[in-house]
Amino acid sequence: MSRIAVATTTVDVGKHLVRAMDGACQALPSGPLPANPAAFFAQLDVSVPPDVIVLEAGTDPGPALDLAAQFDQQCPTIRVVLVSDHGLEIGLAAMRAGVRDIIHPAADGSEMRAILDRASEAAQALESEVLDAVAPTSAPAGRVISVVSPKGGVGKTTVATNLAVGLARTARHSTVLVDLDVQFGDVGSALHLDPEYSLPDTLRGPASRDTMVLKTFLTLHETGLYVICGPRSPAAADSITGSEISHLLQMLASEFQYVVVDTAPGLSEHVLAAMDQSNDLVLVTSMDVPGVRDLRKELDALADLNMVADSRCVVLNFTSTRSGLTMADVEATLGTAVDLALPRSKAAPASVNQGVPMLQSGVRDPMTAELRRLVARFAPDLPGRRISKRAARKAQAAALQREAEHRPRRALTPFQPGTRVVA
Repeated sequence: MSRIAVATTTVDVGKHLVRAMDGACQALPSGPLPANPAAFFAQLDVSVPPDVIVLEAGTDPGPALDLAAQFDQQCPTIRVVLVSDHGLEIGLAAMRAGVRDIIHPAADGSEMRAILDRASEAAQALESEVLDAVAPTSAPAGRVISVVSPKGGVGKTTVATNLAVGLARTARHSTVLVDLDVQFGDVGSALHLDPEYSLPDTLRGPASRDTMVLKTFLTLHETGLYVICGPRSPAAADSITGSEISHLLQMLASEFQYVVVDTAPGLSEHVLAAMDQSNDLVLVTSMDVPGVRDLRKELDALADLNMVADSRCVVLNFTSTRSGLTMADVEATLGTAVDLALPRSKAAPASVNQGVPMLQSGVRDPMTAELRRLVARFAPDLPGRRISKRAARKAQAAALQREAEHRPRRALTPFQPGTRVVA
């Protein structure tokens, strides 16, 4: 059965199309055409997207042609048909925009039905070809990587955005970053984005029922990374459920190679839902006693909940010889090894304030090199020189030693070298 959606600028044309299809279509309210596919789908009350979309070109065909081109790029299995009495004049532009056919607004019902039936058959045939092409491969679901921390202010969003940008370099247009800090998410500002749609728009309505529609609600970053930014208002968090988060991540994993999730601090319902869908956990803490102790508590809590991801990576941020702690202190308290140590960086604050991740700008900095190592854990084919973990730790120790040699010792420090931090 064909699925047809109609968007017209005038009431008469809309009624004529609905009559021609004997009501077997859904018509949007007459008026200015939606600006993009996401706005179009937001007005539909259907469980699956249409096969055919009919757009009235009107006296100014520009908006209709622009919308048709967006559908052709974002939803290639949908056929677009224009209604216009200037078919000869706009025919070439319509063809370039991916329009299937043009109907004269004065055409009789039988002619309209014939054109729309042909467009519907073409759409269904193309959809079948796509399904047949992907079915034998049985491609595995994408990799969901959640970046978590027990407390805020440890650089979790910086790690998440750089990881996502780095992965987007190896899987352009196949990496998505989700801001799950549902009250005070900063992914949008960290990437200098002003999104039209945010997390709540992707959790309900047509976007929650079809991955093709969902993609139209994503924001595209200049690096080729797709982004779902957090809600504009903290009040929106009250209506978001863990089951909605789980469903969203499952849909994204079916379409993207990498799904990076920036979570809120702590173990809220939303964070636990994300962890439950994750293949990998990146656990971030800072090199201070409260941060290390809190991460130990979080690790113990996850063990009690039996929430063990396929793999995990412990990231220690703001490392410095002046912190009063040693790596041995930290690892003894955590009860596990630190996989990656990010040194304090003068470039990091500027990166955050400018909304340009360090792996996007390529700034020469020790922290940039370590962030590349983090990306290489998940994308081994990342271009550039690869070094072993042992060699990296050796270079890291040498850098810390050089820093210590060029700075005066303080008479008093919270901990002496080798002191074990008691949880």
